[in-house]
Amino acid sequence: METSIVGVGVSVSDRFRTVAEEKSVRIENLAPRAQRLDVKVTHRAYHNGSREEETVELTVTGKGPVVRAEATDGDKFTALDLAVDKLAEQLRRAKDKRVDARNHPRGAKLDKESGGLAGIDVQPASVEALRAVATGEIPVALNPQEDEDYTPVVIRQKSFDAEWMTVEEAVDRMELVGHDFFLFIDVRTDHPAVVYRRKGWDYGVIALETTASPVAEIAS
Repeated sequence: METSIVGVGVSVSDRFRTVAEEKSVRIENLAPRAQRLDVKVTHRAYHNGSREEETVELTVTGKGPVVRAEATDGDKFTALDLAVDKLAEQLRRAKDKRVDARNHPRGAKLDKESGGLAGIDVQPASVEALRAVATGEIPVALNPQEDEDYTPVVIRQKSFDAEWMTVEEAVDRMELVGHDFFLFIDVRTDHPAVVYRRKGWDYGVIALETTASPVAEIAS
């Protein structure tokens, strides 16, 4: 597996390169199909001089989905250890799910009358959760510095290319990138949907219907 190490705002010492390459062996053992490991170290110094941080980002590419993990600490070696641990845990979880899928083949079946899903460890979001999203019960602020009623919930926008996949594939991708949710286009319906982590191996899915107003659907 090829390893690339770069620094942003900080020089990368030979010692750090040696340690990173040694730890890459652990990643390669967990992901034998990986072809490349990118390590990026970013140094951040706050304007008041109160503290400095080192963020280490790890990206594994190869045959299959991209896997990422990152960690921040005052010491870049500690941040590297934390990032490697996170990445290893994500790879282990993905491997466990593949083994479980082989032993217990999955096949989602939608009950049109009840709206429930069978044959998959994903449960639809509750009506209460959908109502809270649709009615905006959770306040957000696009520019909290100019808002007198400040709220710590800030919207940060990101754009990605749309990907069509099944719910099962979306759950696997979510596990690999280490996020608590994953946005995708459901191949069965051609509608946007989000899978999200609940507890343990339990997941939820929220899907959008374009044939009617979401608020009207919930109110009815």
